[in-house]
Amino acid sequence: MEGICPVCGLPKSICACGTISREQQKIKIKLETRKWGRPVTIIEGLGNGIDDLHKIAKRLKSACASGGTVKNSIIILQGDHRQKVKEILLSLGLLEENIEIL
Repeated sequence: MEGICPVCGLPKSICACGTISREQQKIKIKLETRKWGRPVTIIEGLGNGIDDLHKIAKRLKSACASGGTVKNSIIILQGDHRQKVKEILLSLGLLEENIEIL
């Protein structure tokens, strides 16, 4: 049973579970203000279809030259980086209609 996907039951060579879940996920990028008026960018909705959230957070922090963290399947970046985050997520292969900037 090593060659069978546990989710859909198809052979792993033709399994489309990752692609389907990536197409269905809704990603929200929003700006919040924290203590003393400091802006933070919040990225929600990546936890469902993408395996390693920490690698994505590291890439986003590096590209935006800012600090950040991952908490409860949410990426938090210091500063306002909404447009740059959207561009990076598009370069990772996510669909533009599933990314919403609030």
